[in-house]
Amino acid sequence: MSLFTPHEKPLAQQLVHPRDAAPVFLHLLANQPTKDDALVGFDGGDDHYRLMNWSLPKKVLTTLLYGFTTCWITFASAIYSTAVRQVSRNFRVSWEVSTLGTSLFVICFALGPLIFAPLSEVYGRKPAVLTPYFVAAIFPFATRAAKDTQTVVTTRFFAGFFGSAPVTTTGGMLGNIWSAEQRGLAIGPTIGPLVGGAFVASGPGWRWTGYLTGIVMMLQLILDVCILDESYASTLLARKAQLLRYKGGNWALHAMSSHVLVLSEEWDVSLKELSQKYLIRPFQMLLTPICFLVSLYASFVYGLLYANLGGFTIVFEENRGWSPVTANLPFLALLVGILAAAVVNVYNNKYYFRLFTENGNRAVQEARLPPMMIGGFMFSGGLFFFEWTSSRMASYWPFIVDIALVGFGFTTIPQAAMDYIVDTLSGTLPVPVAAATFLRSIFACAFPLFVGPFTAPSG
Repeated sequence: MSLFTPHEKPLAQQLVHPRDAAPVFLHLLANQPTKDDALVGFDGGDDHYRLMNWSLPKKVLTTLLYGFTTCWITFASAIYSTAVRQVSRNFRVSWEVSTLGTSLFVICFALGPLIFAPLSEVYGRKPAVLTPYFVAAIFPFATRAAKDTQTVVTTRFFAGFFGSAPVTTTGGMLGNIWSAEQRGLAIGPTIGPLVGGAFVASGPGWRWTGYLTGIVMMLQLILDVCILDESYASTLLARKAQLLRYKGGNWALHAMSSHVLVLSEEWDVSLKELSQKYLIRPFQMLLTPICFLVSLYASFVYGLLYANLGGFTIVFEENRGWSPVTANLPFLALLVGILAAAVVNVYNNKYYFRLFTENGNRAVQEARLPPMMIGGFMFSGGLFFFEWTSSRMASYWPFIVDIALVGFGFTTIPQAAMDYIVDTLSGTLPVPVAAATFLRSIFACAFPLFVGPFTAPSG
């Protein structure tokens, strides 16, 4: 039976008259919906395609790979903070202009998800993460070879834009493979300035921070390409259906679609639908009081972190006259605060899940907030003593303790805020997360621009 209507024009005539109506395709079964027995889904709870059924070693390895992939991007965003002064001197520009290398890098964490989050739903997580990550790994080498400030700022912008891909997908991956807990890797922003200081010191100089970033990202990319498996359920179902079609010869089989598995082979990808989900709804959600106020507080703390990455260097290197490497050793105190916050979060998770069980396996949003309350007190106290003890006449030990308090606060506050938002608005999980990430990136972009003038008079 021919697929074309009898009155359809020959193909040659269609090519000569391209404005004519498109050919009409007909089939006897075209208007009959697919029966349920042709839909491919998960075969019970033991299906090895189900992400929750991955072995524990595979889950741990996948989490570590995604964690370090994200870590090197945050590392790249922070390592430049130690090079700002040298860039300013080498190219004879102001502090604010040279700081754009950090600010524009971080603002891309808000812009990148608008592109890469939809791509991960269409093509799966692995290609939507590793392809832009490869592009991002190239730009640090271009930063190293820069001959002017414009090149430095431009290459940093594109490195941040393409590097934001894993930042937007890692949280979703963790939620898919782990049933109850999600762990973030927050060490990246703290080791970045420390290692950066070592390269800015009298040896290789600030340009080697670009080499170092590009090298570690390329090595991580090789590991990801060789080891990582796809972790998006809809993509896995589509592959399962394709395998069954080729093995069994039943070409009617295709992946199922539901409100959970939105991709699959039944979904007609719509630019309007993707735009509504990732461009419009996050801003609508951001206007709700809960999402806005909680995100605002967490974003303020996150912005102060990036401001302090440059402020610590000013206090120790310029005000106290320490060498670049020594001036960045106090960042280890920030790491101590982060580790202490991680311990508090672990104990609070136990407290939360006890209340979760007592509440009939329903979310107890308020149980997410105790670490935020403790962190808010310690964070504000750390900032107060930060200014009080930053003078060169004061001992540096109290200042280092202040840094640990700041590290504790900036870890507990954003983490508790994100958990609270997700529990409160769980019906639209990707949307509030995208909204909070957007606002957080705006603050992290703006705050480093005024840290130089703000900190300079403190000595």
